[in-house]
This record gives sequence, structure tokens and C-alpha cells, in this order.
Amino acid sequence: MQAFRIWDVNQKTFYLRNNQLVAGYLQGPNVNLEEKIDVVPIEPHALFLGIHGGKMCLSCVKSGDETRLQLEAVNITDLSKNRKQDKRFAFVRSDSGPTTSFESAACPGWFLCTAMEADQPVSLTNMPDKGVMVTKFYFQEDE
Repeated sequence: MQAFRIWDVNQKTFYLRNNQLVAGYLQGPNVNLEEKIDVVPIEPHALFLGIHGGKMCLSCVKSGDETRLQLEAVNITDLSKNRKQDKRFAFVRSDSGPTTSFESAACPGWFLCTAMEADQPVSLTNMPDKGVMVTKFYFQEDE
């Protein structure tokens, strides 16, 4: 498991508010609230993403017509790329120059995103090119 820093191209970092992952501008003492992303690579471009030392994992969940990002209390090291029920935790990483986007493996065409406004939930969009949501991130191994 490796820890990474993630922030969107508008410089918003991820933090936890009321058990929800949100993206915003953290300043002063609040910079300590930044969530590092825990990563377990499962294939050359696929990975599991978690927070809190891999104790909470990001997943893509479909219910009815709705597709949403969820934080689930599972240990990232217990997940397996070979188990069908774990596919919802897998994301495909695509690098484009200095930025990275993350597409859900379970819900193809849905990308990890942040809102243009600060302090909004991190979510998923199926319209990455519409410019309504930010889908490009800087993703850097934490030192």
C-alpha cells in the first residue's frame, strides 16, 4: 500500500467532512485535514483507492438509474482483483501529461470528479468533457 497526495487542477484537496469525502481549499491549521489516498495497485493501470490507512475505500455503486461514489468501511488489503464483488472498488488510472483521471472499473464511463465550487462532495460523472465537473487530478506519491 502506498500513500498519495491528490488535488484537482483547481488546487482543491480532499478532506473528510461528516464521513463524506469533499474537495476544498485548506489553509492554515486546516491543511492537516487533507486526506492522503491509499493505493493498492492491482493491474498496470488499475488500483484500489482508500483513505485512513486503507480502512475506508472508494467504490462505485449503482442503484436504479443512479451511479454514485461511496466510502465503504473495508480494509483495502482485504480486497482482491479476482473477486467480482470487489470490482466496485477498482479504478482505472489514465495519465495525460501531468494530470491523472480515474475511471470506475465497475461503471465504465464514470469518472472520479470534484465540483467547480469548493467544499462539495467528491463524486462521479459520466460527462468528463462537459466542463461542469473537474476530472483531472494531480496524483503524487507522498513523501
